Amino acid sequence: MPAERFLSLPYLMSSKEFHLNLFVRDLTVIDSSYICEHRGVVGDSWILDVTLSGELNEMSMVLDFGKVKKQIKHLVDEQVDHRLLLPMRNQAITLEPSKTGYAKLDVLRGEKSLHLHCPDEAFCLIDAESITIETVTRHVYDILRANLPSNVTGLTLTLRHEDIQGAYYHYTHGLKKHDGNCQRIAHGHRSPIEIWVDGQRDAQKENAFAKRWQDIYLASKEDQVTLAELDLSDNAKAITDSSHFAFRYNAPQGTFELAIAKSDTEILTTDTTVELLADYIADEIKPTLAPQQTLQIVAYEGVGKGAMAFR
Repeated sequence: MPAERFLSLPYLMSSKEFHLNLFVRDLTVIDSSYICEHRGVVGDSWILDVTLSGELNEMSMVLDFGKVKKQIKHLVDEQVDHRLLLPMRNQAITLEPSKTGYAKLDVLRGEKSLHLHCPDEAFCLIDAESITIETVTRHVYDILRANLPSNVTGLTLTLRHEDIQGAYYHYTHGLKKHDGNCQRIAHGHRSPIEIWVDGQRDAQKENAFAKRWQDIYLASKEDQVTLAELDLSDNAKAITDSSHFAFRYNAPQGTFELAIAKSDTEILTTDTTVELLADYIADEIKPTLAPQQTLQIVAYEGVGKGAMAFR
């Protein structure tokens, strides 16, 4: 997958042929998960850069910086961030409305099928056969292009991954106690991990844990139920409690239900906040060390934020 992609709206030159560019780097980070027919549900984090071109407005600006950050970030946060991105042209995916404001999703991929029943706001529908950095960029581009002032005649977007020097993993989760969009049961992150033993980073342990949590769904034990307790589509009738875990919880945005293959899941006895993930990793690593050795875990939640745990 390329590190970044650029898409631009053709510049529409005025009679003065006078245009200026306004750019905002690191405008926001999209922390979402997406469906991949081969990998399953994949957590990811993309940094968004934006360049606008056009004529100066009455304030001698292309667009006020404050409005850029508020308007564009609001659109991205509302329609893409913390959602499960679905490639709607993919034949493995079926999305059907259920009760008002809810939909049932099926991702048919053999023994590792995925099934959800969630509020509509949990999903982001992408007009593509697969989710890539290019198709997500195009989707964000179309959203923004339709909501910019008339004096803005050019738009360039860059979605890019953080340049991580070391190990990282992709994880998906949901935080039912969160007041914001983190409560959605299938959103995720692309996250580095640092494991420090006696003050030195241990690349071998970092790579091993990153492999363990590659494309993982992290669940809380208290949300686990049986498949019979879920209200899923008829496509989920073929799965069993021996092959799939079932999770269900109520949150401020509604009821969230998920059935996912056991091989794609790790269950914690706690919530899956980044603070508790750091603590969990420390508990998993500490027994592999000598009693006198010190341990520090630096666990990230996407880009530039996270938590530390010490043993």
